[in-house]
Amino acid sequence: MPHVRIRGVQKNQIMMMSSELLDSLSELVGCPRDHFTIEHIPSTFIVDGKEDAGYPFIEMHWFDRGPEVQDKVAASLTQLIRRVSDQAADIAVVFHQLIERDYYENGEHF
Repeated sequence: MPHVRIRGVQKNQIMMMSSELLDSLSELVGCPRDHFTIEHIPSTFIVDGKEDAGYPFIEMHWFDRGPEVQDKVAASLTQLIRRVSDQAADIAVVFHQLIERDYYENGEHF
């Protein structure tokens, strides 16, 4: 169920690290690899009327797992993204907490 949405990183870079990303997240979060989705979101950053290279921006949509797990996931995502993208770029990781009663799969909520 956790959904990882990534922008500001090339699709081929995400594909290169996807197996390691799933392994790391699965271990840290404690759920099977096949419960995760990884989504590449093509985007254009704009600054002062011009296109800008931007920076890696990762959104994690998941059920709350507490601050300790969240900190570990943020560190792991940052480390993996840094290896495949510009080492000097800032990397943003934002967590969106989903509420079980508001999340449906096949018409049934969790």
